[in-house]
Order: sequence, then C-alpha cells, then structure tokens
Amino acid sequence: MTFNPTRRQVLVGGASLATIVALGGVHPAFAGADRTKITVRVEKDLSNLDPANRSGPIDLNVIWSVQQGLISFKPGSTEWELDAAEELEQVSDTEIRFKLRSGLAFTGGYGDLTAEDVKFSFERFITPDAEGKPVTYAKDWSALDRVEVTAPLEGRIILKNPAPALYTIALADGSGRIVSKKAFEALGKDIATKLVGSGPYVLKEWTPREQFVLEINPEYKGPIKAHFHQIVGKPIGEQKTAEIAFKSGEIDFTAIDPENGKSMAALPDASITEIPAIDYVWFGPNIEKAPFDDIRVRQAIRYAVDIDAILQGAYSGLYPRANALLAPSLLGYWKDAPVHARDLDKAQALLREAGHADGFKTKLTIEANARYEAIAQIIQSNLAEVGIEVEIEALESAAYWALGENDASKDLELSLIKFNGKFDPGFQTQWFTSAQVGQWNWQRWKNVDFDALHEKGGVTVNPAEREKIYIEAQKLLDESAAFIWITHNLNAFASRKWLKPGVLPNGNNWLYTAFTQATA
Repeated sequence: MTFNPTRRQVLVGGASLATIVALGGVHPAFAGADRTKITVRVEKDLSNLDPANRSGPIDLNVIWSVQQGLISFKPGSTEWELDAAEELEQVSDTEIRFKLRSGLAFTGGYGDLTAEDVKFSFERFITPDAEGKPVTYAKDWSALDRVEVTAPLEGRIILKNPAPALYTIALADGSGRIVSKKAFEALGKDIATKLVGSGPYVLKEWTPREQFVLEINPEYKGPIKAHFHQIVGKPIGEQKTAEIAFKSGEIDFTAIDPENGKSMAALPDASITEIPAIDYVWFGPNIEKAPFDDIRVRQAIRYAVDIDAILQGAYSGLYPRANALLAPSLLGYWKDAPVHARDLDKAQALLREAGHADGFKTKLTIEANARYEAIAQIIQSNLAEVGIEVEIEALESAAYWALGENDASKDLELSLIKFNGKFDPGFQTQWFTSAQVGQWNWQRWKNVDFDALHEKGGVTVNPAEREKIYIEAQKLLDESAAFIWITHNLNAFASRKWLKPGVLPNGNNWLYTAFTQATA
C-alpha cells in the first residue's frame, strides 16, 4: 500500500481514526525484535504520579496502567467499560451505586482494594489540604457531595446535582483512579513519585530524565489484559531526535509531525497512524488592556490575520481549520460557525473608528518552539500591514505555563495558546469562565451569560439540550472577538509494523494496556 498524505479515515471503536499505512518489508535490524516489551517515546519526563495532582497526559498514561478505576476507557474509544467495579448503576440523576470485584489488591503490601479506598480517593477532590489548597483537578469532582460505604466492597456516590460529564471527565479518566488510603497515609508527599496501584502494571523503575519501566503486575486479578511484559518510556523532547531514535530501532512508537508522515512511512517496518485531534489552538488579546478593551480593535485584528496562511505556513496545509472552540467529533460542535476571512479594508476601517489609524505597538507571547514561532511570524507580518507593530516574546515551556499562576496573565497583551481537549464539551468551556481570570483565562474575558451556560451545560442530562447550550456559549466567544481560532490539531504516530498502538481518540492519551501485536 502506498502512502497517501491526505487523511483517509475509518471507524475504529466508535472514534474516527485514520488508516494505518505500512510500507516495505521487515528490515534485518528488526527481524529479531523482542516482542515481549516495547519502548515508547514520551515528549517529557514524568512529573507527578498522584492522580489528583497529575501534570498532564504523560503522567496519566502511566497512572492508568498501574491504578484501577471503577470504570476505564475502552481501547480506541470514548466509551467505557467496567474495571474495578463488578457492577455500576446510575440509580438516579444524583446517585451512582457501585460494587467492587473481590480479590483486588494493592501492590507493596497495602492490602485489598475496598470501598473505603474509593471513598478516600474521590472525596480528596472536594477536601482541601491542611493549608486550605484544593487538589489540581478538584473541578472534575465539583458535583460530588459524598461517597457512602454500604459494605466492604459496596458504596454509593452521592452528587449535589446531575453531572452527565462525570463518567468521561472523572470516573473513566485520571480523577477516577483508586488510591490506596493506607499507601497515601504512609507515603505522604512521596505519593507523587511512588505509584501504588492494583492494576495490570507496576511502575518497576523510574530514572528521572532517562526512562520509566512498566512491568506486568503478577498479582493483578482484574478484567483488563496487558499484552506486553514490559513497557519502557524514554523522554525525548525534540521531534527530530525522536525520529532518529525510531529509525535506529531505539524506540518502537513515537508521536511525529504529520508533515513527516510520508518519509517515515517509507522506512522499513514502519506504520503511520493519523488521528484528528480535539485540541484548540488560538490567539487573542488581554481585553483588560488598552487598546484591546475596544471591541473594534479586536475585530480589526481578527480581520487582519490570515488563518489560512497560518495553516499553510506553519502546518503545511495538513491541519484542519478551527472556527470555534469545540472540534467536530465533540458534542456541541458548531458546524455553522462563521469563517472570518481576511479583509484588510475592514480591519483598517475599524482601527480608524477606534482612533488607531496609525496603528500601535504590542507584544505577542508564545511558548518557544518552531511551529509557534512560525505562527507568530505570520501574525506579525499580517498585523504590520494594518500598522500594528508586534514584538514576539518566546518563553521556555516552564516560564510560559507559569503565566497560569499568581495572576501573571494580567501583564499579557497578545498570547498564542494551545490547550489539550477532553471528550466532554464542559471540560473545554470551563477555562473561559470569569472564575478562570487570573488562572487560565488569559484573555481575561468575563461574561455572565457564558458562565451561566457553562453551569447549565454541566447539569443538563439531555444530549440534544446540552448541544444547544454549548453552541450558544460558543456564539458568545465569537461575538467577543477575543478568541481567534486556528486549528484543533492533527496527531500522527510512527510505530513498528508488528505493533498496534493503544491511542485514545484525542491522541494525547494512550492506554498502555491496549498496545498489542498487530494482526496480519
């Protein structure tokens, strides 16, 4: 089969995945490969293995392998299946009954998994620590009132209000992992680096900046089968370095730039997978700062910037354009969202009306990497055509994301941002609420109607009604002209022909237990 750089999609596990493309025969270097283990490249090292305070998908993918939830995502799907729970029943809009499987045990001699561990694990999210600080992912369980233990292996999750997103955002996700209460009390702060669980794998080794090793848990008695004895993760930050490691046989799986798919597919024993993403990349102004407090200036910027040119210049024309917050595969996708085409005459007219006929100077802050720098340069060139002089400030990753702390975003002017998406629209809308100003709402946009729609969407059970709510919320984002959408991203991966990756539909999350040997 020859490689075709256009995206050809098939339905896999209820999610839209691109066809896996393979070329060439097996190279002699790989003919004797050890099929009992795989080596995967991760973009950065592990950071925090406490599920309530995890730093992102790289931590979560390991946590999923070691710790069980009542339920877990099915391979390649946004649907879920029973895991530690033998039974799970939604008794009413605000009550979920569960019964655990018997015989599940935590590693390290921490005893059986019980309903008390479930209660402890979930109520941590609504219980601030000794300093009054909530856990990082507290919002995932904002609907939780309490967990009642009714028997050693049984209990009831009692909610304050209906929470239709709870299954995908919390229970099946990282915030639904079951922590050993005994291990937590014994380890204290070390819970962030010493992962104790009852799942298919154990974290056998973690050498910071070098590798982590997952190994089959011989004591595991749950329903999810692991297919490889060992999974080794190697942190490699640079894409080019990762591709060299793949070519040399050092790693068996890595994310790649979609632009390199054709050349990578030509390698011996290589398969390429593409998955349309659900991320959201945009740029916009801090609307509390003049002149961006004038909607005419914001509209002028939106007319002045050529999004299609960005997609061609920074994304090689392979990535889809985003016109609103939610990606096509999500509930609430606004298919009729306006496409704001470039119009320099309108941009200049609006600037004249706002009293900026001669333009002004501003700063665009980005995370330092080649793609974002290319986007910034196109924005800089586009805005120069209407008299707006843009200075580009490229910050290293740690400094850039620190802007989400201690109200540091108040000093931003323009910023380019990429957030990872999750499978429920309410996860995406939460970052644009008034409460997020000073944290992750870097445009510092406040709208009481948007806040109300976000809250309403979170408690509305009917999917058709929820869809209408999230479309109305996106209309308000569009009317503000504070958010100029670029793309929802495209994920691409290279793997050995004999390996079938266990990637979820968002592309960022991997189920290591679902990595299997490919069938012919």
